[in-house]
Amino acid sequence: MSFMFNNELMADVHFIMTNDGKETSQKNITIPAHKFVLSISSSVFDAMFNGQLAHPADDNLTIEITDIEPAAFLNLLRFFYTDQVTLCPETVMATLYAAKKYAASLLEFACVDYLKSNLNGDNACMLLAQARLFDEPQLATMCLEVIDHSTLEAVAADSFTEIDLETLCIVLQRDSLEIRESNLYSAVIRWAQAECSRNNLTATAENQRRVLDKALNFIRFPLMSIEEFASGPAQSNLLSDKEVVQIFLYFTAKPRPSIRFSDAARCCVVSKEECVCRFGKVEKRWGYSGHTDRIRFMVSRKIYVVGFGLYGSIHSSAKYFANIQLMHSDFRSVCGENDVVYSSQGNTETIKVMFKEPIEISPNVSYTACATIQGPDSYYGAKGVRKVVAGKTTFQFFYNAGNNNGTSVEDGQLPEIYFYT
Repeated sequence: MSFMFNNELMADVHFIMTNDGKETSQKNITIPAHKFVLSISSSVFDAMFNGQLAHPADDNLTIEITDIEPAAFLNLLRFFYTDQVTLCPETVMATLYAAKKYAASLLEFACVDYLKSNLNGDNACMLLAQARLFDEPQLATMCLEVIDHSTLEAVAADSFTEIDLETLCIVLQRDSLEIRESNLYSAVIRWAQAECSRNNLTATAENQRRVLDKALNFIRFPLMSIEEFASGPAQSNLLSDKEVVQIFLYFTAKPRPSIRFSDAARCCVVSKEECVCRFGKVEKRWGYSGHTDRIRFMVSRKIYVVGFGLYGSIHSSAKYFANIQLMHSDFRSVCGENDVVYSSQGNTETIKVMFKEPIEISPNVSYTACATIQGPDSYYGAKGVRKVVAGKTTFQFFYNAGNNNGTSVEDGQLPEIYFYT
């Protein structure tokens, strides 16, 4: 059947690709096809040719397509005729649209997988906007995770200035962005200037505020230093005089007055990653029977935990499955968790396993690190200490009451905690 792809032989339907009048060298291309092939490949085409509202019988039916690029429509037909998926960055979004429109679910999945595999900080914001447009929640979630961990790169990308207002608001509302608020503010101003240009407006402060609309409310001016605020937003005329005074009062008055801009901390983990190790020696062997290894800890200053270090196999290379959690000890509430798969090479080196996003840890509050591990016997740590200083952060470790698979302050699993300040 691949021979019949884009072939006039026995073609009984032709698609005129007008591309909605857009300027393109491929304008008004005619693509031949066969009703039978399209009908057995797509319920939409089947209804179009054979349903109650089908086109009248015509051996030379012509259909005008105005909303799909010719290359994307050819990708759709190629998939119907040959089962081949041909994608590139320039056509994947248009091909995804075509696949959704004509109910080609396998091609749709292939497009989404292609986007996932090519997702990075430079295109994450643009793909987030597209994922929302095409109702792809899993892709949207992955985009947000990349934006969280590569925020500087994401907002510096040219495509950031091209996203829609709702997508901008979704990004600005996130607590887990890894960026200083002053840098985020600068990126938002770039977006506002571009939006003014798209609307044929002069990029005055008044017009920038107008196009930002509700997005302005999601900039967390209280997270800036007073110097950053004074040298930037306070002089931009973007804020009213009343708003500027309120924010300055927030910086200087005690007690701080309440203001309409959020002061909730973002996960600004732009410092160097640090690691605390609580054991002085490594021993053999530690078994797993479905019980959870746990250890309580407390820190002297606010940090963001991003993962744990775990011991691996005492034998040759092996695969482990684990559920890692970080819990608030007093309330028994889960602050964060992740299901991870990792491999060990049969040596004493620990394996880093990460949470989906950094977890904020408050000072002088008890938390519990947990790991439920499935796999062969592993190494374990011994000669544990109750207090460890890592940089400027002091960790204190405590025994956790209950069944902890044997892990305690003195020995066991969970030798390391990775964190930022």
